[in-house]
Amino acid sequence: MKSFVALVSVLIIALVAAPGVRAESATTTPVADIVDTAVAAGQFTTLAAALQAAGLIDALKGEGPFTVFAPTDAAFAKLPAGTVEALLADVPKLKEVLLYHVVAGKVMASQAVGLSSATTLQGGDLTLSVSGNSLKVDNATVVGADVVASNGVIHIIDTVLLPKS
Repeated sequence: MKSFVALVSVLIIALVAAPGVRAESATTTPVADIVDTAVAAGQFTTLAAALQAAGLIDALKGEGPFTVFAPTDAAFAKLPAGTVEALLADVPKLKEVLLYHVVAGKVMASQAVGLSSATTLQGGDLTLSVSGNSLKVDNATVVGADVVASNGVIHIIDTVLLPKS
């Protein structure tokens, strides 16, 4: 139980410390959807461009709820040279990769730490685990959790997730 409390505390501290991102309190109703919340944060320009190129903006502005594991611009920059450009040129593959970052429903960090997997809109399963005081999603670490939007929640990750072949 102490490790669970410590994990939740670390996730909250990481969220508060994440630049340009603020969590909504439980008593505040967020007005921005997932896309607008991510764009306003300023650290998801590559993700926003990819969503636009894949034609997924309207879907993620929909009713939801959705849980999005959102890679930062720095996460995209860690990909091998030419990967982002290749994905932008291959819309079906880009859509597959992006939908691998989205889970139907609103899964808060306190729920995610109790799960071992989550099925994505792409159809694959993400592996969820706790490593030390960090929530891991496949090979990515959640660096900011529970960014609430009007149609779901965003968890900020440090690595782009790639569907298992």
